Amino acid sequence: MTPRWQSLQDELQQSRPFRSRREELFLALLRTAAVVRRPVAKVVEDHGLSLAQYNVLRILRGAGAEGLPTLAIRERMIEEAAGITRLIDKLEASGFVRRERDASDRRQVYCRITEAGTRLLVDVDPHLVSAIDTALSHVEGGEQDGLLALLAEVRAGACPPKTNSSQGA
Repeated sequence: MTPRWQSLQDELQQSRPFRSRREELFLALLRTAAVVRRPVAKVVEDHGLSLAQYNVLRILRGAGAEGLPTLAIRERMIEEAAGITRLIDKLEASGFVRRERDASDRRQVYCRITEAGTRLLVDVDPHLVSAIDTALSHVEGGEQDGLLALLAEVRAGACPPKTNSSQGA
């Protein structure tokens, strides 16, 4: 039986072998993420958003009416966003997010998704689900579980566990 895929070395048209299996694995993760990301990015871009902006709106929708402070949004981002304030500025200027100072701590600013932001996500969601389903349709149920477990293991090994800085001392 012929495999459904070609080797990463062939796909990248690389003439020399990889220096190590881990290098090949690392490049395979990056390549796979890029390939799966492309159609999803196109969907959100067709709706006037970047993936990072979509992610902020998705996070705020999940936070509910209470919203979240900017730093909490940044911590929940799929990809690190050094310019989180700029991202939120653009979303606020477009009417998708609003900011409000916390009445009990004026230093704290909460971000909340607006009705327009929620409507935009309702419009984007079916297209996004379709793009994701298409990109991953060939990975079956049991394979999905195994892949999720392996990816969680990679993340756990690559990222030290977060500690709560308010605990301890």
